[in-house]
Amino acid sequence: MSAWSYLILAGVLEIGFASTMKLTQGFTKPIPTIIFITCMILSFYFLTKAINTIPVGTAYAVWTGIGAVGTIIIGIFFYNEPAGFLRLFFLFTLVASIVGLKLVSN
Repeated sequence: MSAWSYLILAGVLEIGFASTMKLTQGFTKPIPTIIFITCMILSFYFLTKAINTIPVGTAYAVWTGIGAVGTIIIGIFFYNEPAGFLRLFFLFTLVASIVGLKLVSN
């Protein structure tokens, strides 16, 4: 796999652990807690693989960006969080920034 594939996978797994954090109810629910821990460990593992090639600042920004965008989308669709114009506008600018970082990275 390429470093960018590892990074995208790490970001998707970050969405997994960030989204299940609420479901753990303070780590009192076993199944969501296991999913959270598994996603977290794998996310950091693939992030570590990605930073062997991608500059750490770029990788970290993209990783957190993917996680933030995905977690916001999960929150809107599954946790009934607000989806106002400004929130979606800034979500779009975050996605544009992630794409921009990819385009200017070696």
